Amino acid sequence: MNFHPLKNITVISIEQAVSAPFASCRLADAGARVIKVEREGTGDFARQYDEVVNGQSTYFTWLNRGKESVRVDIKSEEGRSLFLNIIANADVFIQNLAPGALKKLNLHSEALRKNHPELITCDISGYGEEGEYAKMKAYDNLVQAETGLIDVTGDGDMRAKTGISIADISTGMHAYAAILEAILNRKETGDGVSIKISMFDSMADWMMVPWLHQKYGGKAPARTGVHHAAIAPYGPFKTEGGREVMIGIQNEREWVRFCNDVMNGAINPEVDRFSRNSLRVENRDELNALIQRKFSELSYNDVLQRLKEQKIAYASLNSMAEFVDHPQLRLTKVDSEAGTIEMANRPAIFSGFNSTFGPVPALGEHDEKIKKEFEK
Repeated sequence: MNFHPLKNITVISIEQAVSAPFASCRLADAGARVIKVEREGTGDFARQYDEVVNGQSTYFTWLNRGKESVRVDIKSEEGRSLFLNIIANADVFIQNLAPGALKKLNLHSEALRKNHPELITCDISGYGEEGEYAKMKAYDNLVQAETGLIDVTGDGDMRAKTGISIADISTGMHAYAAILEAILNRKETGDGVSIKISMFDSMADWMMVPWLHQKYGGKAPARTGVHHAAIAPYGPFKTEGGREVMIGIQNEREWVRFCNDVMNGAINPEVDRFSRNSLRVENRDELNALIQRKFSELSYNDVLQRLKEQKIAYASLNSMAEFVDHPQLRLTKVDSEAGTIEMANRPAIFSGFNSTFGPVPALGEHDEKIKKEFEK
């Protein structure tokens, strides 16, 4: 049996790219009926990002499973009528068009909620709807730059962006959580609510640790590449043959065991400059060099065995090729117009229930069905 607590919820989303599709995808995973409104012609431009997944876009395949696709020209009289008929039967409306785009058509959330006070609306923007930043285009890397994420990411003088669309994904997660809260609130009050979420605010929340360091400590954590900025040793080291193992020492008991039994006494855990974490961070380069010297003498398997025996936290620094075949990866099959594909299953496991995903829709796949259902 599938776990579909939102099976009686209908969502309509005018969405594109990542943030809004992420939120509506998670609602679809939970059983909601999600009607994805796409523009005539090419539809969601994320469909054209690449052709990696059997001719389909990676982003689109990942974020649009389980939805119905209908092409609607909301600027036309016919399209506007269809859209409003769907809204009249919807519980949730999501959109991430440019701020003000729907207001020009009098189809913005405030207007929709005036006629349907039980409707939950979620407007996703780059920088909010007020102030000079509201008019700025907001792509993922730009928001990473604006919120300081790029400034604290990288190594030494070399800054870097994260390897995934973290600003978009963060916003989608916040939107999904807020919509669930609104659904619970409506169950108690009978009223919908307007939700406003920006990519900037979403990333600002996740940036609070370096922000607090800067605000109250006078400086942000240093860029330390793949090593932790505030804990040492915490990073990858090459074993004999080049395979890298990442270790993380979280307390002084682990530190002593690591020095005595993993390093075989190659480091004295009580020497002043390594005796506590703050000093180890100050002397990170020397410490890392000592660890690297020892690890380079040991095989990958030998290092793992020592770390396991001493209960030291570790991980293999895997390439994507190694991650693809990871034994711990839980995969599920998803149907699409290009055939059956695999992707990671839902992170949450619900006892006694299965988790399955609906198919990835072709552009306009449900045009006829939805028009027949909602046209008057």
